[in-house]
Amino acid sequence: MSDEIVLYTNPMSRGRIARWMLEEVGAPYRTEILHFGTTMKGDTYRSVNPMGKVPSIAHGKTIVTECAAICAYLADAFPQAGLAPAPAKRADYYRWMFFAAGPLEAAVSNRVLGFEVPKERERMVGYGTYQDVMDTLESAVRANAYIAGDTFSAADVYVGSQLGYGLQFGTIEKRAAFEQYFGRLARREAYQRANDKDNAAAAELQKTG
Repeated sequence: MSDEIVLYTNPMSRGRIARWMLEEVGAPYRTEILHFGTTMKGDTYRSVNPMGKVPSIAHGKTIVTECAAICAYLADAFPQAGLAPAPAKRADYYRWMFFAAGPLEAAVSNRVLGFEVPKERERMVGYGTYQDVMDTLESAVRANAYIAGDTFSAADVYVGSQLGYGLQFGTIEKRAAFEQYFGRLARREAYQRANDKDNAAAAELQKTG
């Protein structure tokens, strides 16, 4: 089919974000599981994503990489799913989507790697300090039921995925506001379907080595 959706992923990766978004959209899709260091770095997949990273999606002839872009693209490609606010009401939607893709990801990654920005260099990095990022994110999830207001959106898939992963693995502080916010998201049927599918795929990969 010319409009077929293909998800290129690995269940032990950020591909879980794209899977959740696809389940929220509700459109049929095909999954291709790639292996780190082999098929993910092979010429066939690099023709899809030259970075040799997952996830990527192909929607017909359109290729989209990067989790935030995949979430935003699918919300626009399938407006009937109601996963993006009206264009005139997207300020918070864009703000927090890009906050998670920029300051949040950078601050958490640097912390995990043991890199601490020298105080005199904090103005050079986009996030300032890890504490600033956590405090800002906490204020955002406290403000409304969802990250961009009272309605669930694709921004919640992306922000919520990062929070859920961070809470699970200890890379994000276990603040009550974070746990309450992610708890609401984790009750969504689409999240649970995606999680079940990725867990099953991960178990199958472990069997085959």
